[in-house]
Amino acid sequence: MAIQFTPEGVCLAHVRRVTDSKPLVTFCAIQQADPADAGALEKLGKEAHLSRYRCTFSLNSGEYQMLVVEAPNVPAAELKTAVRWRMKDMLDFPVNDATIDVLDIPADKNAPSRARSLYAVAARNDIIRRRMATFDAAKLPVSVIDVPELAQRNIAALLEEPGRGLALLSFDEDGGLLTFTHGGELYSSRHIDIPLSQLNQPDSEQRQRYFDRITLELQRSMDSFERQFSFITISKLVLAPLPPAVNLEAYLATNLYLPVSTLNLDEILDFSTVSGVGAAQRMQCFLVLGAALRAEDMAQ
Repeated sequence: MAIQFTPEGVCLAHVRRVTDSKPLVTFCAIQQADPADAGALEKLGKEAHLSRYRCTFSLNSGEYQMLVVEAPNVPAAELKTAVRWRMKDMLDFPVNDATIDVLDIPADKNAPSRARSLYAVAARNDIIRRRMATFDAAKLPVSVIDVPELAQRNIAALLEEPGRGLALLSFDEDGGLLTFTHGGELYSSRHIDIPLSQLNQPDSEQRQRYFDRITLELQRSMDSFERQFSFITISKLVLAPLPPAVNLEAYLATNLYLPVSTLNLDEILDFSTVSGVGAAQRMQCFLVLGAALRAEDMAQ
């Protein structure tokens, strides 16, 4: 069961992989609960029977840093220690106060061997401890701590064309998240500091300025990606579901060289066993649905 704490409440989703068919969503809901209130979380756990599941929760933007570092030439068992040393001057808090994990960025298989890069994810220990303490007090087992970039990667993997890369852009109250994936792997990501509420407003002039900023960020990010990963061709830009009034797709389609489309979650996920999960709720649960797609054999 994937869990994410959002301004709208606690989003929960469970997805089961189905051979030769779309992944089946067996649970999807938004519940009102304070993430710091173990009693409220325990009540939610009983209502949703969360003790039957292994749980994963996602950190929110601002609760972690995700940096690209050159992979140290050390044995696998020493990798995290070596990465921690490399990050000591890159974090905005002491590295000794950090929980760190790493994610490989695949290199071009046809290129000469060269130093490979890693994503290093770092979160303050006290943030992890507080969240884990809340889950422990609520008697809910946590097996994985996730981040939005990897949740979005999981959805992108269902949309990719064979041999082509994909750009996927989503918005929530933490801002925009742009990911570039290829072969089910995350190659690059970028945060856009524009919350969804600023796009979903009646002031057309202000919204136009936000659209211009988003377009510029996308153009810069795509140019940078093409220079860094020239062996990957991005086939299209897909937008996560947005409120209809935003109408970002039409604007981007006329200002970018890539085809632009908006994702219909029904095309990649089977919601037939969950009732009352409308378009608005699916939109709010976008990232937690991605986290629930995490494969059992994924190292990250």
